[in-house]
Amino acid sequence: MYAMQDEAGAITLMIVSLWCLGSWPALFNLLERRGRVPMHTYLDYTFSNYSVALLFALTVGNIGPDTPQSPNFLKQLSQENGPSVAFGLAGGLALCLGNICLQYSLAFVGISLTEVVSASVAVVLGTTANYFLDDGLNRASILFPGVACFLVAVVLGSFCHASNVADMQTKIKAAEPLSQMLEDMKSPMKGSEEFTALLVNSSNNHEAYTEYHGDVKRVASSLNVLSSSHNSDCKSRKPEPLSKGVVANAEYLLNLESHRAIKVNGKSVVFGLGIALITGLCYAAFSPLFNVATNDQFHLLKPGIPHLVVYTSFFYFSTAFLICSVVLNVYLLYHPVLGIPKSSLTMYCQDREGRHIAIVAGLLCGVGNGFQFMGGQAAGYAAADAVQALPLVGTLWGVFLFKEYHGSSRKTYILLIGMLLMFLTAVVMLVASSMPRHGSETLT
Repeated sequence: MYAMQDEAGAITLMIVSLWCLGSWPALFNLLERRGRVPMHTYLDYTFSNYSVALLFALTVGNIGPDTPQSPNFLKQLSQENGPSVAFGLAGGLALCLGNICLQYSLAFVGISLTEVVSASVAVVLGTTANYFLDDGLNRASILFPGVACFLVAVVLGSFCHASNVADMQTKIKAAEPLSQMLEDMKSPMKGSEEFTALLVNSSNNHEAYTEYHGDVKRVASSLNVLSSSHNSDCKSRKPEPLSKGVVANAEYLLNLESHRAIKVNGKSVVFGLGIALITGLCYAAFSPLFNVATNDQFHLLKPGIPHLVVYTSFFYFSTAFLICSVVLNVYLLYHPVLGIPKSSLTMYCQDREGRHIAIVAGLLCGVGNGFQFMGGQAAGYAAADAVQALPLVGTLWGVFLFKEYHGSSRKTYILLIGMLLMFLTAVVMLVASSMPRHGSETLT
């Protein structure tokens, strides 16, 4: 079995893990916005995620020395290590439930706020639990100030989200005169070529919409011509000038709602935040459970039975994840929630649209989890919880891929930058608190 024992190598694994675990939710969010049934995405993601655990177990879990204290993966499958296996399975169940909740929370409150809430809860609770489980392996003087930075970041993130929501409402309200004007002019202009040009449907693809975004100024100009020639009533009711960004953002939000798989218009943001909180509680549980599965801090194994190596724990962890995911998502195919269309196993097998993206999401999550556990075993699981700074990566995806803060106010941008800086500080401090694990029976 290969074991990571170098502290610098462990830190490198944590950084790669941070990028992987912060990126895969963006792919989930992308497919949901394109209208793909979430259960189809999750099943594809699950199978590719499980393949990573198998690959880790059968390769790095079976190379290197095979000793009584640190046996290879295949040998451990037949050992009497039931208590540790149970903790590994429980960790997989916690992560599966957390990821399912994450998928719905993404739709309600966006990738930025979802990851801010869930990751902050996970770090505060999970990191504290791991610190004591590892007998204070990490430097407390650095670790806990880093945790405090997470708390500051979540406060800034909450204010940032509230400010951005207010910005979006202002955009939509400002665009209402244009929408009303279109409605009033629809009948008398039914056959005009100019009006036909205005009724071009926006694609659910954001790139296609961006092309439309550039023509808004010309559209508004055409409306002025049409209003004077086809409808005299409109002369007395001229709308306030609308900026290109305001119109585009309002139209984009309405167009997005019509295409996405989970309908969120009119739903409570508090409901979405509640789901994000449950996600965070699940995330706070899975890493400590994995820690106990690998290091047996409660001394539940019989004397002489070696601890589970990290790859064996990862295998059992992912097996529970697979079983839970298949059972829940197959049930949800036939009994969907939140207005999602009803589906079936046959429809899932036939749905190849976006499957490659879901598979990539599963591979990213699998690699991210594997590297997090390898780094945690080498340098402490409390330090490895730095990878829960998902908002650092997720918010960047939200900004550049989903345009969640496009055209927002200066106040929102200041809060956004402050939040990202605090998360970056927290990551640096948690990683800096890492210490090499000496005397572990799982490291040889």
